[in-house]
Formats: sequence, structure tokens, C-alpha cells
Amino acid sequence: MDNGEGSAAGPEHGGHDTRERWQAPSAVEGELYEAKTRGDWSAYFDVLARTDLFVADSYARLQRRPDTVLLTPYWYPQVQADCLPVFTEGMLPGPHPETVFLSHSLGWFAKQWERNDPPWIVVNPGTPCETFFPTGPEHRALWSEHADRVSGSDGCGHPHLRLRALRVGGATEGPVAHGLACGALLSVKNGELWNSMAYHGRGYSYEKNLLKEWWGVTSRQEWQRTQELLLGAEMISGVWEFALSVRRSLALDFAGPVGVDHWRTVAERVLRRNAAESTEAKIGPDGVTTAEPRDLAEVEAQVTGVQRLIGRIARYEARFRADGLLAEGTFVRSVEAWDYGRASAMARFGLGARYCTLAEAEQAVLRASRAARSTYRAWEEFSAGYILGRCLHFDEEEFGTWYEDMVTAHRILTTDPASPWLTLSWA
Repeated sequence: MDNGEGSAAGPEHGGHDTRERWQAPSAVEGELYEAKTRGDWSAYFDVLARTDLFVADSYARLQRRPDTVLLTPYWYPQVQADCLPVFTEGMLPGPHPETVFLSHSLGWFAKQWERNDPPWIVVNPGTPCETFFPTGPEHRALWSEHADRVSGSDGCGHPHLRLRALRVGGATEGPVAHGLACGALLSVKNGELWNSMAYHGRGYSYEKNLLKEWWGVTSRQEWQRTQELLLGAEMISGVWEFALSVRRSLALDFAGPVGVDHWRTVAERVLRRNAAESTEAKIGPDGVTTAEPRDLAEVEAQVTGVQRLIGRIARYEARFRADGLLAEGTFVRSVEAWDYGRASAMARFGLGARYCTLAEAEQAVLRASRAARSTYRAWEEFSAGYILGRCLHFDEEEFGTWYEDMVTAHRILTTDPASPWLTLSWA
């Protein structure tokens, strides 16, 4: 090769020209195939440098030694040598209970390779973009050069804030696709393949650590509990939903916009009435019972907190309208979308960490779709509810990355012709 990447075993080693009938599963494999067809190995390694590379490992072995890496070579007659097979994301098989995949960057392979490791590496074996490369020190030095200069060489093969999809093997229509699209804001934010139901994410260990760090989920039972809470919209704040429900009722009563002052007044009235009614005598199986009166300071604090929340929601909605997330005269009806969107994502996270089966993850995605459609009437309405919930939890009215990332993701999903929000009807 002109740029010294090393001898590559390409089509001449038993391959054949399939360019007219082969459709690459994702953009990554398409770029690899085009570079290979041109013989542009520098471009080929640039692609490898900005994507995750996956190697297979034993689920049982990783339970015994979770922080280790085992590179298992296989004999390939094409080069008459042992080779380590590595795969790009679109070429991964469906999740299997006994086999998992771990992801590493090209730079990681260049630095971590040891003298006794396989003398060859094969990328996407058995596919039209299959290529063999030697792994000697001089070749790995060139891998490092590519990794150092290509954006994303820190090992993140999922460029954030980009719509990515499987062209082959992904859900593109029907209820499963709709359920996956409910998680598309998070998929775009993280640069994940939005329509991959057979999900590996960034590899078994990464997904397992993600669930532990962000969700405190470390077992199948904890995943199940979290999944059910999300599907029941029980992880969002009940106070948020109370405030929004008051305005929703007023909007129905008055058939139009509800002023913030009116909203606050009615919310206070409802809170005080509920506090008074909680002390009324009730007849039950054990006779007449009377609850202790609510502490006045507690009620006042609750009223103050809800009125402050109403102001915060109103300010977010004003920003939403300015940024095109809400149309003039509209408002957020519910933030349940934040739980339903995360429920869609949680189903795939659980599959990637092997806390559930593919069938269980698919059922959770379908339930997320049904729940979302029972509450919202359009993708844009769902999006505004999701983003408001996320901002109320994380953003503290800073309008920082927690907000800005969602604005960018929303715009991508509402304008990109390939977006599921444009190709899939809401109903």
C-alpha cells in the first residue's frame, strides 16, 4: 500500500465484487467498503479510528473476571495465520446469552497489543468489507497516527447529536419502530443507532457500567423494577404533574390559554382544599376515622413551592417557543414523555447489559409506545414534554448543555428527512 499501512488481504483473497447488490448495514460499513474498493487504506483506517471496534467474549468468563480482556484468535486460511476478528457496530449479530461484545478504539488496540497477541487482525470477517491487516509494531504505529488525528479517536464511535440508523436489520415501521422512536431524543443525543432493537450499545461492559453509574441498576431485578417505574411514569415528580394537570383542566374549562397568575391562584386553592379535606372524618371498615390536621407551615411551603414551579415551567415554555420547540399559544400538557422516552432507552440498556432478553426488551419498547400514544397527540408534543421533564430535573434554568443538546436533537428529528418522526405517523 502506498501509505505503508501494511499488507491487506482484500478481494484477491477469495473475495468477489458485490458492490452492485450489497447494502451496508450502516454508514460505517458503507464507508469501509467504499475505501476498500478504491484501495484507499488511509481512508479505511480513518473510518476505523472514529468508530468503536467490537470483539467477542464469553459472558460466563466476564462474570468471573469482569475487568479483564481476552482476545481470542481464529485460524483464517486467507492469510494462513491466526487472526483476531473485530466487528463494526452494524455487523454485530443479535444478542446471545453466552456471548457478549466489548468495544475498544483503534488507538486502544495500537497501544494495548502485546507481543503474544495474534499476528493479524480481520475486520468484519465474512462480509464484503472484510479486510486483513498485520499487527506488527510498525503497523500499530500507523494505527496510532490515524487514531491521534481523527476526531472521535478517544474511543467514542458514537458521535453525539447525530441521527444514525441501521439501513439493514433495523426497525423502520410498525409498533416496535414507533417505540424505539420514542427514545430517539436520547439516541440522537448519544449518537446511537435509533432503530437497533438487537442492541449492543458500546459493548457489554460499557452498558453495564452505565446502568450502575446513572441508574444504580446492577441486577436483572433492579432493571425490571426501574423499567416498570418508567413505563408507569412513576419516576417523574408528582408535583410537576400536579401543576401541569391544574393548567390542563383550566385550559379545557376556558377553551384557551391560561394566564400564569390564574394558574397559580387555582393551584393554591386546590392545594389548600386538599389539605382541608384530608382532615375530614371518613367512614371505613374500622369505623369513623379522622386524620391529624396538616401542619400549617407544611401547607404554606407546598403552596410556595408549587407557585415557584409554575413560574419555572412558564419560563421554560417561553424559551421553548423562542427556540421552536413549542408553537405560539401551546403549552406542555404532561412530562410523562420523559419517563416513556427513557423507558424505551432502558429496554435497550437492559439488553446490552444482559439483564433481559431480546423478547423482553421488545415488549418494553412496545409498552412505551402505547403509553406515549395514550398521553400525547404528536411527536412535537411528546418532545416538548420529554425536554421539559429533563430540564426540570437537570438544568436548573441554566439553559446549558442539558437544554441545548435537546434543542439540537429536537431540530434534527423534526427536519432530517430520514428521521422516524417524519417517516412514522404518531397514531
